[in-house]
Amino acid sequence: MTPRGTRHLEAAQAAAYAADTMTQRTRPILDVAEELGLDPQAVTTLGTTKAKLDPHAEPPAGDAHGALVLVSAVGPTRFGEGKTTVSVGLADGLRRVGARAALALREPSLGPVFGMKGGGTGGGRAQVVPPDDINLHFTGDLHAISAAHNLLAAMIDTELHFGAKAGTTASGIRPDQVTWPRVLDMNDRALRSVVLDAGGRAERHSRFDITAASEVMATLALSSSLDDLRERLGRTVVGWRDDGTPVTSDDLVATEAMVALLREALRPNLVQSADGTPALVHCGPFANIAHGCSSVLATRLALRHAEVVVTEAGFGFDLGGEKFLHLKAPQADVWPRCVVLVATVRALAHHGGGDLQVGLEHLDRQVANVRSFGLPVVVALNVFADDTEEDLVAIEAHAQGLDAAIARCTAFTDGGSGGVALAAAVREQLRSNDAEPPRRRALYDPAEGVVASLRTLAQRVYGADDVALSERAAHDLARIEAAGFGRLPVCVAKTHLSFTDDPKGGGLARGFTPTVTELRLAAGAGFVVALMGSIFTMPGLPREPAAKNVRVEASGRVRGLMQGG
Repeated sequence: MTPRGTRHLEAAQAAAYAADTMTQRTRPILDVAEELGLDPQAVTTLGTTKAKLDPHAEPPAGDAHGALVLVSAVGPTRFGEGKTTVSVGLADGLRRVGARAALALREPSLGPVFGMKGGGTGGGRAQVVPPDDINLHFTGDLHAISAAHNLLAAMIDTELHFGAKAGTTASGIRPDQVTWPRVLDMNDRALRSVVLDAGGRAERHSRFDITAASEVMATLALSSSLDDLRERLGRTVVGWRDDGTPVTSDDLVATEAMVALLREALRPNLVQSADGTPALVHCGPFANIAHGCSSVLATRLALRHAEVVVTEAGFGFDLGGEKFLHLKAPQADVWPRCVVLVATVRALAHHGGGDLQVGLEHLDRQVANVRSFGLPVVVALNVFADDTEEDLVAIEAHAQGLDAAIARCTAFTDGGSGGVALAAAVREQLRSNDAEPPRRRALYDPAEGVVASLRTLAQRVYGADDVALSERAAHDLARIEAAGFGRLPVCVAKTHLSFTDDPKGGGLARGFTPTVTELRLAAGAGFVVALMGSIFTMPGLPREPAAKNVRVEASGRVRGLMQGG
């Protein structure tokens, strides 16, 4: 097997005219809102193609509640396997077969848009529109998150500056115990470690994270209301005092100003697919360094207004899917009716070292991971133009041997019609458990502590023997436990390319021991972030960044943002 990122890019370019044509037929956004049964008073239009929604808008029928379908994937290659493309194609296919379907997706970050993967709106004929707007500044949500995060950072350094002059700070925060970084919605490895000089009085070491890794991003995504957002932001821990007690945003009197910056960003965004399917695109944490799911408010709103809601969790099921089920689902009080697991010939062959038959074991393990949560699985075989029929049939036969439903998806080239077969398989699965939907199940109990939770994930999801803590992580854990936060769930930040903490470890590894290098408390979001291996919360651009392909035509149209889904 050979890498196919270039050929996928060529296919995307070949499909550009068709996608452009559909975009020209985009429905007015108020028509899309009407399809969802939204009261016009709950819709604030932003031009003709975008809108902000009242997150608490109720459907005319009252207590309607749709079926939630979670789209995840096998472990991806560095190019991605088209999970967003399949999500869009599935929702379009469901709508074509008569279901009232809606999408609940993450917002793209400028980091990958200009980095390795290109745009995050899907690909070919299966994307959300307008892709240029969504991939770039969209409705300004990520900028608001960056601003709120950095305001808090500025207020910390202001207190340190004037506190140094007075000999003490009002909050008691120690300059060498500030844990709150700054953020930027861009891949910039030069900012991973910085020295801050606040007027020459409080020089200290710090870092920048990408906005997708900001705790403010996670907090906004998990908030259920403005009051909930305020409470979460207020308890956000930014550093520590001499006596080991935490300093919070409330201690710095920063919370209300942050809420003011975020009040509009809290409202979900409404757009549509190129096929006309309603799409709520809101919040964008990455699953390899954050919790990887779109907002609670958007998901709940979609479920109140659609028969079937297709949502997505980042990267492979071992990262995004697990976090959706352990972190988002309990806080949102939702549970999927089934999981769609996106697989490609490319990814499975990659995990087999170039041998598809060997790599099929990776599919076995991810199907087993889904079923460990008591959830049924439908394998979506995302078809690339150069896949051979022999390889596709081999994957189908293997999935059937696992007693897993499987359907091909050609939405990239065929749009909604290419998602109909997958839609039929998903509808059949939903009908089969309609009388008795799957019940919520967790693999670990956070009350048993951070290390026990991490060990369970390592052993049951990754196939590891155990988990080890570095000296720094052990110190972090002692401080977190002493402050009363040792019973929070865990959010693992590790490479998405392997079950191990090494990007080259692959998707078949067993019997290893990943090392937790650092533990970061995210009290506002409600979890502890465990960094494994050499993971960076500020990515870097690749040798040939996607930014080099971007061009603006005389008409103002942007070209070169998309490299597939």
